[in-house]
Parts: sequence; C-alpha cells; structure tokens
Amino acid sequence: MRRGPLWKGDKDVKNKILVINPGSTSTKIAVFSGKDMLWQESIPHSPEELKAYPRIFDQLDMRTELVRAAMKAHDCDTGELQAIAARGGLLPPAPAGAVEVNELMLDTLEHRPTNHHASNLAAAIAYRIAQPLGIKAYIYDPVTTDEMIDVVRITGLKEVRRYGQGHNLNMRAAAMEWCASNGLEYRRQNIIVAHMGGGTTLSLHSQGRIIDMVSDDEGPFSPERAGELPTYRLMAFMENNGLDRAAMMPLLHDNSGLYAWFGTKDMRQVEKMAVDGDAEAALVLQAMALAVSKNIAKLSVVVQGQIDQIILTGGIAYSGYITDMIISNVSFIAPVSVLPGENEMRALASGIYRVLQGKESARIYQ
Repeated sequence: MRRGPLWKGDKDVKNKILVINPGSTSTKIAVFSGKDMLWQESIPHSPEELKAYPRIFDQLDMRTELVRAAMKAHDCDTGELQAIAARGGLLPPAPAGAVEVNELMLDTLEHRPTNHHASNLAAAIAYRIAQPLGIKAYIYDPVTTDEMIDVVRITGLKEVRRYGQGHNLNMRAAAMEWCASNGLEYRRQNIIVAHMGGGTTLSLHSQGRIIDMVSDDEGPFSPERAGELPTYRLMAFMENNGLDRAAMMPLLHDNSGLYAWFGTKDMRQVEKMAVDGDAEAALVLQAMALAVSKNIAKLSVVVQGQIDQIILTGGIAYSGYITDMIISNVSFIAPVSVLPGENEMRALASGIYRVLQGKESARIYQ
C-alpha cells in the first residue's frame, strides 16, 4: 500500500496552461507551467448573486469577466499561454481524453446538454479567452466520458441500459499517475479506481480504456447520495409518501447517505462520533466502507479478477478510518494505493500538457 499524492513538478515555461473549472458556488482558475502550478484562485459566487441569472448560460459574461479580472490581478501574461484547459461539461457520452472546443460543442452545452450544471460554462469561458490569443481551448475527461463495453450495459429491463458517468477526470488521472510513478504503461494495466467524495463512483481501467463503471446512483452510498437501493422497497416508499421524480431527485442526490442518518455531510464529524463510541455511527461507516469494497469486487470479475492495482481517491480517501476498512476487505484482489484528494485542476493541466508534448492527440468535437 502506498499513501500520498504522486504528482511531480515538471516546470516548463514554454507550456503555460490556463485552467478553468466553474462550479455551483465558485469558479476556480489556475495557471500551470507544465505540471507545476504557478498560482490558483477560487472566485466565489453567492446564491444571491446567481439568482439574477435564470439560466446557467446567462452567467457566461459575468464569470468570463471575473476570470479576466483575476488573471489581470495575478499579472498573467496572456502572451505566454499555450493552451486553455476547461473542465468538461455534461456533453453526450464520448471517449476519454482531450477534445478541442469548437462552436458545435458550445451550442451543445448551451442547448442540448445531458444536464444543466455550471461546468457547462467552462468550455465557453475558455473559448472566449483563447480565440483572441490565437490558441486552442480543450476539455479533458468530462463527467460523461463513457467507454463501457456492451456486455456491462445490459440490464434485466430491456428499455433501461447502464451508462458511464462519474469522476472520470480524477479517477483516470490517478490511474495514469500511479502507472507513471511505477514505470508502468497505463494501456497495459487493469486498475480499479474508487473516487469517494460527496458522491462515490468507481471505474475499471483495462488496457487504457474505462470498460466499466459504477455511477453514484447504482453504487455505494456516500455523505449525501443514497446510492444503490432495493427497487421494490424504493417504489413502495415513493407510493406510501406520495413522492414523484421531482421530489425524489433532491432526496436521492443531495439529502441521503450520511446526511439522512446524522444530519451532516461532513465525514469528519461522523468519524469522530464513531471514534467517540457512537455505535450507530460506527455501523453506518462500516456499511459504507463495505459498500465500496463490494463494488470494487464486482468490477474485478469483468476481467476475471486480473487486477493489477486498486486505487482509493477523493476527499474521503484522507480518512484512514475508512480506507483501512476497505483495504482489509479488498487486498486479496490486488494491492491498494491511497491517493487522497480530487486534484481536478492538476489533472486538467496534465492532460493538456500531454497534448502539447505530442504524447496525446486531441479529438475534434463532432
């Protein structure tokens, strides 16, 4: 087992990359020189401020100007930028890797996304800044990356198929960096990555492709997600309480998991309760760790148990209380590394840096 981040500084002043990552309550920006972060800033957005914008894309002008102002405040020399890396929005499913931002992508994100989220603005902000500079903007490993093989999509209800959606950016970056740090080629390994945060998703990387995933609606429960539920009991619960889809989605996505049990989404608080002797908190955390473990085991059978490495990442991976239980459960499958944190900004920069180096090719959005 190995703990700790594996990112290595790789200063390259000729390859400065601006990274843009909008979220629901902030817009994060950073400038990297190669893989070295030069500076980072998180621009907050209050609920009151955002109420003035009925649609996500109505925020585009406002967020773009705030990004430009932050760049100016940091004396960012735009002439040194070689590319802009933007968080991938909720586009239709696509393979992993870099995709060049174009007008069609922006039109899709504004008018035909798979869902509405602030991340859909990233490509548009990047494009607006990149165009006058004569450089390219890219997205990398969006949430909707889907490379699953056909056999794992089939369910017992013909009209319902499984799909790939999860923390692809951080999971794929963690797998690739683990391989690089151990002198191994990503495209020759079978790796399971579990990203544990507010929501938990898992992925199986086989020979350079994410061939199966467990999304946050079908896997472990987490601090705020319900995860997998017994279908018949769920339908009875909805019927008995007069709940429709509009009422259920906020419950399942934001107000379940640890929050439903203990009224907090802070894993640290629940862990402290367990350590201090709260038997219910200890049992629920054990169940959450077991759910992650069971889903790791479930993914392993897709490649007949031939797993080279298991990686635990995300914010909850900082908790030795949780990771120790998971390691105890799954180390019979493969060695386990703990790489805590999300590292989204560095993952975006690293992906586009590989494109600039010619180690990867960017696709054109069609």
